[in-house]
Amino acid sequence: MQNLELWTKLPVAASVVGLVVAVYFYQRVKGLPEGNETMRRIAGYIREGSMAFLAREYKVLAAYSVVVFAALAWAISPVAGGWFLAGAFLSLFAGFIGMKAATFANVRTAQAAAGEHNPRANALLTALDGGAVMGLCVAALSLLGLSAVYAVHVGTDQLGPNLHAFAVGASSIALFARIGGGIYTKAADVGADIAGKVIENIPEDDPRNPGVIADNVGDNVGDVAGMGADIYESLVAAVVATMAIGLTAPQASIDTLLTNTAGLDARAAAVALPLILSGIGLVVSIFAIFAARMMRNSAPAVVLRAAMVLPPVVLVGITAAVLPIFSISQNVTVALAAGALGGAAIGLITEYYTGSYNPVKRVAEAAMTGAGTNVIRGMAVGMESVGVCLLLVAAVAFVANAQMGLLGLYGIALAAVGMLGGTAIVMTVDAYGPVSDNAGGIAEMAGLDPRVREITDELDAVGNTTAAIGKGFAIGSATLTVMALFSAFSLEVNHTREVAHMPAMNLSLDNPQILIGLLIGAVMPFIVGASTMLAVGKAAGAIVVEIKRQFDTIPGLREGTAEPQPSAIVDIATTAALSQMILPGLTAVLGPVLVGFTLGPAALAGTLAGALAVGASLSLFMANAGGSWDNAKKYIEKGGIPGHPKRSDTHKAAVVGDTVGDPFKDTSGPGVAILIKVMSVVSLLIAQLVALHSIFG
Repeated sequence: MQNLELWTKLPVAASVVGLVVAVYFYQRVKGLPEGNETMRRIAGYIREGSMAFLAREYKVLAAYSVVVFAALAWAISPVAGGWFLAGAFLSLFAGFIGMKAATFANVRTAQAAAGEHNPRANALLTALDGGAVMGLCVAALSLLGLSAVYAVHVGTDQLGPNLHAFAVGASSIALFARIGGGIYTKAADVGADIAGKVIENIPEDDPRNPGVIADNVGDNVGDVAGMGADIYESLVAAVVATMAIGLTAPQASIDTLLTNTAGLDARAAAVALPLILSGIGLVVSIFAIFAARMMRNSAPAVVLRAAMVLPPVVLVGITAAVLPIFSISQNVTVALAAGALGGAAIGLITEYYTGSYNPVKRVAEAAMTGAGTNVIRGMAVGMESVGVCLLLVAAVAFVANAQMGLLGLYGIALAAVGMLGGTAIVMTVDAYGPVSDNAGGIAEMAGLDPRVREITDELDAVGNTTAAIGKGFAIGSATLTVMALFSAFSLEVNHTREVAHMPAMNLSLDNPQILIGLLIGAVMPFIVGASTMLAVGKAAGAIVVEIKRQFDTIPGLREGTAEPQPSAIVDIATTAALSQMILPGLTAVLGPVLVGFTLGPAALAGTLAGALAVGASLSLFMANAGGSWDNAKKYIEKGGIPGHPKRSDTHKAAVVGDTVGDPFKDTSGPGVAILIKVMSVVSLLIAQLVALHSIFG
């Protein structure tokens, strides 16, 4: 299109503006008062523990990145290896900056809640600004990186491989960061809860509990840095999948993208369009963040829900007005709308199954007859939610595919881009949650007025709901993205084979290679789920033993006259996270390589399909079951069941359910969701090599 080159500058301009706004919020948060000496000391422990974890994690990831760079430089090109490093570095940098902001914002949120003038609104604003640094950095840095690859290689046959290498850098780092952070945060959370609430019978966030600092550190390394890497990778994978289909789809299919081909380049438009749409989405998100700040005097739930749901809808409206000017079919808008509205619907459905509605109330009531019935009811809620959410994803895919005619799977990829159109605001609201949670812990440990904890608990409760909505967005978009990546992989393999005068890949279900691959793919989410659950269980057990040892051996600790030793708990959780994240990460990265080069591309295609079907279901089940157990416990703590207060047998049964649900929703579920994306991106990167070189394929 005549102005295509100009419009491809939009993502860069939007990213620069986003980073400038992020710097403004970062400096604003740092300039706010930190509170008294006790609050500053506790916040310092949390910040030091968080940054110490990142430093150790980044050393491991640096070694991994060097090895992969060498492999890519040898197998593909040094340039591809360089773009892999760029994708990895930007992911880590976004997590680093975002977590710095979150660890500054937590104590300042607690201090704002302790103020005399409009404390709830000021606390909400502080937490939101702290989260916005992460949200804007994630969206801006991902688009800057993708725009750089596009600008350097557009018009050459190196654009595809280098985009894929960038995406592998983003994806593999996200897997390690999300799983490592998830193991840490849930091991610390579960260990501190069991030792404190069950064994010692002391309140949550009691300063006598040595595990409380590690728990608060975990909120940052898992739910801020880890989640940031996850969302960064989701946006990169969705855009790359769409661009890859645009690069390799048959010309006749590509031409259906335009309503008037006179003087227009349909393929160039197909490749650039996802970048442009994501740039528009970032602009909309920036406005949404400022709109949410202006609404700070409203109920937090209303503010944050509107902030998450409205930007994709606004993106669709802008797209409908702009695209016809450039002769792009309005079917693109319909496909984008299917993803945007479907993502909003999935978020609301997730909220229904994990918020203060009948499913969670029934899980809470089941705790009246014991932990067993509570766990059973929560599992049932998780299973039911999978059916509703995945049927909705299927409907979105059907609509998006039908709109694009011969270019059907391009529509599914666009639906994923539409679902992630509000990435910056989704991550902002998601990071707001752990900031509020940390603020409550600091208020409790510092002995602030109970009204401060009431405000932070209200903000934290909203954060739990928005986190559940965010997980729904992430898993729904992951499912659509992997469908698009599967198509891109198939197109890449067949294009390579056609050039080499080899037969096309046989994807029929009566092909034994496909069926073998399906079984292999179906197993892999369970391997990752099992390894991460075991990692959390082992580390939590070690933390319980250490906390009990401190209570038994430190004179005056139970009485509150002696200080605990939180560094020992931080070290246990850190060591466990960094050692146990290796197996899931290698499973995702090496699995497709081994299958592809031994059994061939058809078996690898089957592996991707099996992993998608099982992984999408398992991750949704774990996320929503875990969310229902968590909020059922909170429902009881708020007096939702008369006669069954906090620390009653009913509450203790719900705590057991929440203990099971913690690694479900924050470690294994997200890990499985990233697994299927990493496998697909790695497969796309090696598609040309696998198409030509495999032992049995």
